[in-house]
Amino acid sequence: MLLGVVIPVFNERELLTEVIDRLDAAPIPVDAHGRAMERVLVVVDDGSGDGTREVVSALNARSGIVTVLHPRNRGKGAAVRTGIDAALNAGADVIIIHDADLEYDPSDHVPVVGPIASGVCDAVIGSRFLGHQRDGMYAWHYVGNAVITLVSNEFSGWALTDIECCLKAFTRRVAMGLALEEPRFGVEPEIIAKLARMTGVRVGEVPVHYRGRSFADGKKISWRDGFAALRCIVKYSLRDDPRI
Repeated sequence: MLLGVVIPVFNERELLTEVIDRLDAAPIPVDAHGRAMERVLVVVDDGSGDGTREVVSALNARSGIVTVLHPRNRGKGAAVRTGIDAALNAGADVIIIHDADLEYDPSDHVPVVGPIASGVCDAVIGSRFLGHQRDGMYAWHYVGNAVITLVSNEFSGWALTDIECCLKAFTRRVAMGLALEEPRFGVEPEIIAKLARMTGVRVGEVPVHYRGRSFADGKKISWRDGFAALRCIVKYSLRDDPRI
């Protein structure tokens, strides 16, 4: 079983090497027979202008890493879409998204992927609010996330706690059916809305660790993205879309 780790990157020259080192050191999820999965890292540079592209290009020489360079900045959602396509082309059976900013712990790949590998779930969403300590989250991010998650749950009928969590994993079949469109951070609620409209998809939620960074350290999401998230929830929950 092949695990594809999709890593969208934009202007993270100072952190990307450490992200890869942490992934190398982290335990690898196991399949239903208890065997460590094979793994491919799919690193997508989204038109960085700080030297990140050179770091990404250098990674291409390593085995087990696929790199893709966007010629211009298109947004996180576009990088995630490119990464999922590349992971599918590499033959990934399970795909997990992992941001390149050190906010998430790659050791959490084991509990996130576990329910998929064992056949219990088709998609798993990480949650920063289900038991592990979280550090560095702005109060307005906490409140905004709670509102966004509540609105999403009203449309989906689920009882998730953290739809904006960036650790999300899917089976190959689910990933192929997502048909993502959002170019920026709206991709997170878009994923949830489209999962909710898929027939027979079993979705789980597990606790993950989180250590938020400040805007001075390079955090990119803003309050405008919160309003965009609400728009995406309504748009993708109500739209008559033959692709779902």
